[in-house]
Amino acid sequence: MNVAALARWCFRHRLVVLVVWVGALFGLGFTATSAGTDYANVFSLPNTDSKTAYDLMEKAFPERAGDTDTVVWKTDDGTVRDDAVRSRIEPALAEISRMDGVGEVAGPYQGERGAAQISRDGSIAYAQITFREQANAIPKELVEDVVDTAQAAGGDGLQVELGGQAIARTQEPPAGTAELVGIIAAAVVLFLAFGSLFAMLLPLVVAIAGVGTGMLATMLLSHVTDVPEVAPLLGSLIGLGVGIDYALFIVTRHRRGILRGAEPEDAAVTSLNTSGRAVLFAGGTVCIALAGMLVTNLRFLDGVVIATSLTVVLSVLAAITLLPALLGLFGMKVLSRRQRRRLAASGPESEEASGLAARWSATVQKRPRSIAALALVVMAVLALPVLSIRLGATDQGNHQDSTTTRQAYDLLAEGFGPGVNGPLQVVVEGPAPASLISGIEDTEGVAQVAAAPTANGVSVINVVPTTSPQSEETDLLIDRLRDDVIPGAGVEAHVGGVTAVFKDFAAVTGDRLPYFVATIIALGFLLLLVAFRSLVVPLTAALMNLIAAAASFGVLVAIFQWGWGTDLIGVGKEGPITAFLPVIMLSLLFGLSMDYQVFLVSRMHEEWVHTKDNARAVRVGLAETSRVINCAALIMICVFSAFVLSGDMEGAMAGIGLAAAVALDAFILRTALVPAAMHLLGNANWWLPAGLDKRLPHLAVEPREDAPEKTAAEGGASAIHGYVRTADGAPVADAAVTLLSRSGRQLDRVTSLADGSYIVSVPSPGSYVLSATAPDHGSRARHVAVDAEPVVFDVELTEGEVDAVN
Repeated sequence: MNVAALARWCFRHRLVVLVVWVGALFGLGFTATSAGTDYANVFSLPNTDSKTAYDLMEKAFPERAGDTDTVVWKTDDGTVRDDAVRSRIEPALAEISRMDGVGEVAGPYQGERGAAQISRDGSIAYAQITFREQANAIPKELVEDVVDTAQAAGGDGLQVELGGQAIARTQEPPAGTAELVGIIAAAVVLFLAFGSLFAMLLPLVVAIAGVGTGMLATMLLSHVTDVPEVAPLLGSLIGLGVGIDYALFIVTRHRRGILRGAEPEDAAVTSLNTSGRAVLFAGGTVCIALAGMLVTNLRFLDGVVIATSLTVVLSVLAAITLLPALLGLFGMKVLSRRQRRRLAASGPESEEASGLAARWSATVQKRPRSIAALALVVMAVLALPVLSIRLGATDQGNHQDSTTTRQAYDLLAEGFGPGVNGPLQVVVEGPAPASLISGIEDTEGVAQVAAAPTANGVSVINVVPTTSPQSEETDLLIDRLRDDVIPGAGVEAHVGGVTAVFKDFAAVTGDRLPYFVATIIALGFLLLLVAFRSLVVPLTAALMNLIAAAASFGVLVAIFQWGWGTDLIGVGKEGPITAFLPVIMLSLLFGLSMDYQVFLVSRMHEEWVHTKDNARAVRVGLAETSRVINCAALIMICVFSAFVLSGDMEGAMAGIGLAAAVALDAFILRTALVPAAMHLLGNANWWLPAGLDKRLPHLAVEPREDAPEKTAAEGGASAIHGYVRTADGAPVADAAVTLLSRSGRQLDRVTSLADGSYIVSVPSPGSYVLSATAPDHGSRARHVAVDAEPVVFDVELTEGEVDAVN
């Protein structure tokens, strides 16, 4: 792909590109809004016991298509059978039953069937509201009317709460809240990094364009394939993160080009042809990691792969087309006013990495063993909680204490036992034998058994456990029913229900997770092997990915399973980790880790190719990339952490888990452990058997922009020589004279003699930057064109000039 030609075309035809993107956004927006969404929440798995039970129940009760929610009330005085309570509750239930969209209201005052909906002490009762549609298709206004009508009957010693999927939707924050908070936080980080309003806006606009088109396209795809409701949330989460980061890498390279004297168009083309190519490679690795979810054969995840991959692809497309158009629109304004004034006054700059990044890189080089050991200890401690990870399902018992759904959940548990919130169904084809029913009743952990009449040749036995849906004892009860009770009754029966579905999901996920991890690690290994022509670099990357995954899941377990800090971040009650989250998180984590590995090691590899000095390659690569990687990581942390505000427990888990993963990956692994390990490994980092090198295809992450073109007539190496003097002609001794390539890579460095003379070696004809620096005379940098003959170039230093190198 000719990225340079595409970038130049987009830069020159910026208005056309902007119109196309704006038209795509508005066109997709209008179409998606008109069509609506048709998300499918199907968590069952083929060839599992719970899926078989689900299919039989659909055969028995095909008419039960609507969502069923619950109204729960508790009286402080007397019982719920008292006229004082009934006179307030019954009119409210009657009003709800008459609402358009409500199919049936089954209350506790309707004969013998209703009596079971009143607690033994008579203080708590509930009614079930069956809507005509599933939760995501019910108008929010209808659900709000139901909530308002029911709660209006409360007060004066009568507590009324509501629970269910439709009710939970009324508690969700306004759509886009998490994304908006993440964008605002990212904007602050970008402004502090760039110091320019226009430069700050570029990554945000690009990310919003990519995520916006991705989300709208996902809405339309939900009509033609199964896309779970959590997929667009995860798509926006990963899309915002990578969209801002990819644009950040390109804009940083573009600004550096302008500061070094390039015209905005040339700087844009160069940045797209270097960092843009790295973005293409990085985006491809993210998509490959996401596609690894398909190996698990969990059909529920297919929609997640589609939504997230589509958003990443559109974010990359925005970065390589929309971004150069915006760079052309803003021109020199991507620099801060101070930078523009300095550029006009002092001319182009050429600088090596300095400051904290350079000092840290030198420290890692001096003490690689101690830094590597400390980083490993930190990661190991953070990974310890992962040993107790338990996969399962979150429910409304994990909501915050103040929500009506959590209070309804707790009231039901108080009045009818914790198991009422997660009943099991034992399903039998044909009549249920009495031996099976009695066997279930006698089973440890069973609170209540109710056998429904046979319908359409299928019998359903409702089983209420004595423990909550998230309890390990409930999982053990399911195992006892399947392994002991049902075989002992000599009948073919299946255990279903939401709790059984998620237990099966966790079991299948655990069985297939090793194959999934092996697949994405192998794919990442092959990509890095081809890109960097090394066996050790991809092996190191694979090991680091596993370390980052273990530590980030350790943080996740400590917060969401152990409950450390849940009140502080407002995510409700602790519970098991959602069963499908490890697969999704590992895909995103490995993809993002590969991004940072590519951006870090590509600069090291470039230096290694030119110098064959591993210590210098690692030191320079870390010093020159750590600042932008850490800035990008900080933005991702802001974006991911904001998804705690999404109102979705799975979204909050993914956000916190990925924020922890990015923080650990960028600030500990890529900044400390990886470079320390590479210093310890030495030249072995770049070892590749000669036979394998010949057979591997060549894939360059970045073009070799620094090697100037030459002809046979022009010959090879040359030189630049001259004198370093003050404005009045006095020689400047001990001045540091540095020759740099156009991208800022140091090619030669000498110190001027007592008479101010110097000579630097030039590898080949071309355009270079020559800088001179002396402690008491400031610095000066100028472009120098070199042909086949040596060039004489005198440098004049003036006290107080800006240090263009350091």
